[in-house]
Amino acid sequence: MDAVLVLEDSMVFEGKSFGAAGEAAGEVVFNTGMVGYQEILTDPSYKGQLVTMTYPHIGNTGINSEDNESDRPWLEGFIVHEHSKFPGNWRAQEDLDSFLKAWHIVGIEGIDTRQLTRHIRDRGAMKGIISTRTADVRLLREKVQTAPGIVGLDLVREVTHRKPYVFEPDLTEYEIKEFMPLRQSEQELSLVVYDFGVKRNILRNLYFRGFAITVVPAFTEADEVLETNPDGIFFSNGPGDPAAVTYGIQVAQRLFGKKPLMGICLGHQILSLALGAGTYKMKFGHHGINHPVKNLKTGKVEITSQNHGFAVNPDSFQKGAVEVTHTSLNDGTLEGFRHSELPVMAVQYHPEAGPGPHDSHYLFDDFRELILKSAL
Repeated sequence: MDAVLVLEDSMVFEGKSFGAAGEAAGEVVFNTGMVGYQEILTDPSYKGQLVTMTYPHIGNTGINSEDNESDRPWLEGFIVHEHSKFPGNWRAQEDLDSFLKAWHIVGIEGIDTRQLTRHIRDRGAMKGIISTRTADVRLLREKVQTAPGIVGLDLVREVTHRKPYVFEPDLTEYEIKEFMPLRQSEQELSLVVYDFGVKRNILRNLYFRGFAITVVPAFTEADEVLETNPDGIFFSNGPGDPAAVTYGIQVAQRLFGKKPLMGICLGHQILSLALGAGTYKMKFGHHGINHPVKNLKTGKVEITSQNHGFAVNPDSFQKGAVEVTHTSLNDGTLEGFRHSELPVMAVQYHPEAGPGPHDSHYLFDDFRELILKSAL
């Protein structure tokens, strides 16, 4: 079946349909990872977006139940140069095409993803629409022009769980052997995780550091959390414009000084906004598993996984309020900070990244140490 991708600036890409038939509109972004497409598909942070993979051959390892970052795929549509119809990995339980069909995710293949990526790099991320229903470019252009943009859009309410739950992972034999000894050697600490679209691998990494984890919906009141007297509180990743998540910002403001806090990605942005800083929309964002970040405390460079279209303006913090701990070596944007007085730390990138890299796993240990020191 033929498919077409139309961008809001009227650029058109003709290709072939895979996954579900239909139409899907959203912000078109590109991801530079060569592996990990299943984690990308199931990352709630991609809600509202049409994701382009720059690596040309996607789907060769299939889909398995262990690598999902959430209960389902969240992106609006998937754009690849070529999808593999015959996965060859021993862990595969189904192919990519069947997975997308089951979840009604529209895909397009057979287009020049290099050209599309360069176009977005030059012009910036923009809205687009994938359609298998019509090739009428004029009609599709009208539809994409009226589709909602990401700026000002609160997508967290669409991806957060509706009820609290206690996180207990289904462990593989490898994890039981390699990571459970670490957990069993640590004093157990209680942790509340605000679910703005949390990835499972964040929860797993916290679990292996000895945390007993309760995940709560994004709109949970601060007093309700404090009544449980956790040792620490964590603000997760998630989709959309951080400035639109006003309830999360207000909760963070009420929690400052009450408990040690850590944020990742959207959580980093929410904590920053709660401290009075500002965020801005990036030209095309950071999406991939190969972004260099400098740790300003150690001088080391970490290769990181990233997925964000907004960034925090480091100059907008109150003078002396925070210490910048990490910066991007690609564009100098803020990648991490610690509060100068309060037990608060945050990073923009993803130290938990599956399938990797794992250069930044130490941050979960740092958070545990921050909690223990604040209790003295």
